[in-house]
Amino acid sequence: MSFVRRHRLAVFFALTFVLTWWSWPFQALGIAPTAHWPAGPLVAALIVIGLTEGVAGYRDLGSRLIRWRVGWPMWVIAIGTPLVVLALAATANVTLWGAAAPDLAAMAWGDIALVAAIRFVNPLDGPLGEEPGWRGYAQPRMQATRSPLVVATVLGLVVALWHLPLVTTGSLAPIGLAVTFAITYVYVWIVNRSRGSLLMPLLFHIAQGTVSYAALGFAGADAARMDWLTGGLWVLLAAGLVLGDRAAWRAAPAEAVVRGESSDEISTVH
Repeated sequence: MSFVRRHRLAVFFALTFVLTWWSWPFQALGIAPTAHWPAGPLVAALIVIGLTEGVAGYRDLGSRLIRWRVGWPMWVIAIGTPLVVLALAATANVTLWGAAAPDLAAMAWGDIALVAAIRFVNPLDGPLGEEPGWRGYAQPRMQATRSPLVVATVLGLVVALWHLPLVTTGSLAPIGLAVTFAITYVYVWIVNRSRGSLLMPLLFHIAQGTVSYAALGFAGADAARMDWLTGGLWVLLAAGLVLGDRAAWRAAPAEAVVRGESSDEISTVH
């Protein structure tokens, strides 16, 4: 217990990889159906919090998960940014490369809304499986001793590596690792600009992947091109945030920082 308290972040990251990658070799042998368990970060965070902070740590995580009073602009940014990126990429794909234009009237919007709602509560999907770990547990604790810029860089590398099994199985294009690294800067910025809210990055993640390329009618080379187009836009957005809002990368707000080595020393400001 003493070791875990002194090295809680290292234990969290180690557990996350073990819990996520355990099935990778079995999948390679044809024994397991998947090589990547998406709930690894969530379960790792719950385990480490239980061992080191107890009820106070769970209360802190839960309070940030329902922190919704962050101002309407952050709601628009969290939900709207992924949709705008997708729309810009689709427009470029149609106008510059001649892909078939999506038939928005024929899209099953009710089904898309249902998918979004399920993703909000499904721990075996990316948003709820990842965000309580990366942005709910790791980021606020890393920011206790590091600048948001350093945190985004380190966390981006870790999260990109964490997705590696998806690339080896063909579920994620190789460019997805670079995009994951870049978009981590956007996630870190959203958390800090929304006073440490975990709800905002959760909504951002849901909006980012709910409308698939297939739902827009893209397939084959057109769908592959969307990976590059959306990826390029995320890189540009990340660079724009780093260069255009430099104050956000010097120090995190108190609401987005968790300090202390025990449950009695947690000093997140609510």
